[in-house]
Amino acid sequence: MMPNESTAAASGPGNPAALTPGVAVPGAHLPPTERSRLTQCYNRGAQALDGKPPNLDYAVEMFALCVLGDPGNAIYTQVLLGALKQKFGARKAGGLTSLWSGGSRMGLKKLASNAQWREVLKQGVGIIKANPSDFGSLLAMAEACGNLMFSDAQRVYLKAALDAAPKDVEVNKQCAKFLADQGEFDQAIACWLRISAVKNLAEEAQREIARLQVEKTIVAGHGMAGRANAAGRPGAGGAAAADGPTVDRASILRQQITDNPTGIEAYLELADLLERDATVAEAEQILAKALAASGNDLKVQEHIEDRHLRWARHRVMLAEKRLEADGSADNRKLVDRLRAEQVKREIDVYGARCSRYPENVIWKYELAMRLKAAGNHTEAIRQFQEVLGDPRRKGVVSLELGECFQKIKQYDLAMQNYRMAVEVLSEREPDLRKRALYRAGVLASGLGDTDSARKYLAVLAGLDFGYRDVRERLDKLGSAGDNSGSGPGPEA
Repeated sequence: MMPNESTAAASGPGNPAALTPGVAVPGAHLPPTERSRLTQCYNRGAQALDGKPPNLDYAVEMFALCVLGDPGNAIYTQVLLGALKQKFGARKAGGLTSLWSGGSRMGLKKLASNAQWREVLKQGVGIIKANPSDFGSLLAMAEACGNLMFSDAQRVYLKAALDAAPKDVEVNKQCAKFLADQGEFDQAIACWLRISAVKNLAEEAQREIARLQVEKTIVAGHGMAGRANAAGRPGAGGAAAADGPTVDRASILRQQITDNPTGIEAYLELADLLERDATVAEAEQILAKALAASGNDLKVQEHIEDRHLRWARHRVMLAEKRLEADGSADNRKLVDRLRAEQVKREIDVYGARCSRYPENVIWKYELAMRLKAAGNHTEAIRQFQEVLGDPRRKGVVSLELGECFQKIKQYDLAMQNYRMAVEVLSEREPDLRKRALYRAGVLASGLGDTDSARKYLAVLAGLDFGYRDVRERLDKLGSAGDNSGSGPGPEA
């Protein structure tokens, strides 16, 4: 059984519960053989913890292998830190062990300066196995996860650092930045409040608190305050406290889980209630317990996957609203990073589902679209080609294939697919048909096939004369022998 991680029930400056880790399905992006190996390590570690007495050393070693094999997985990170906490007890930061690990921490800083983020995580695991309260190393590992777009694992390491050093300035600053980026403004403010009395820091703290209050108001003005605040409110307060029937139902479900720990439906219903009326962090803790209780049951895995996809989209939406209100470079970088994280998460999930359901063309199509968005055009082509036989998607897949081939400068293959897309896409799919005509016309022009370029662009002009720059391109093609164009290279 997975070790529990306690959360405080009340909000406030002294409560680090907002950084309670979320759930990531183990090894979703890994090859099946590696995923199976890590699952075996996880199960052995869990059995060692359940022993009487528990074999903590063996559990730590098994969970460490899981983290090294899948460093972005929050469940593996959480259970490793939980086992270490059981082994070492509630040790405070500092002490002799911290002195011994100081040199190793300097090594992490050197690796970080060279952007060797995976090596930071690898060496960091060795350090925290000896001292899980080394908050400097935990921060370095959180930074590595952030740069690798492992946001769930990043949250786990930040929470561990905050548990180890709740009044440390740098720990609270890093936690505040992470929470604000997730749209959890109340808890970001709580981090600044914790260190606002530190000498020479009061002015900066008040400035940041005021800024976060403004951002929270902006989010609320776009009708998202409920979700943003729910993501940050710890404990069992909030809307649920004012809603008697919801509280009663949650209590009933908790009792059902106590009476029947393997009854998965009660976990899932409770998680839905908590997500809506209490906190996302609490909901995800329940899902983590459900996954452990079910023995990694596929239904529970996919329930968690769907939830994570939804919340990844929500984080992007929050960041986009912040960018609309303040078009700063930092906000632009945040949007770009969260979008990239969203695509990466979707690739992991859809890749896993393609492995589970190899005959399902829907998951292959979804995976191909995300691979294309991530710039992995060669792998996207392979996935699209497996979907090409589906007559319902032949037109759109041909168009997507054409764009992928054009990106890798296989212009003849791109043109073949554009022609196919134009033939197959009907007037019932006007946007796709116009895009296919435009791509075919532009590429034909770049390849020197003026007649084909004029034909495709003329059909497009007949459908939508204001489409992009079709009028200007037709004007250029109007002169006999004028093969000017933007070239066959990739077009935006």
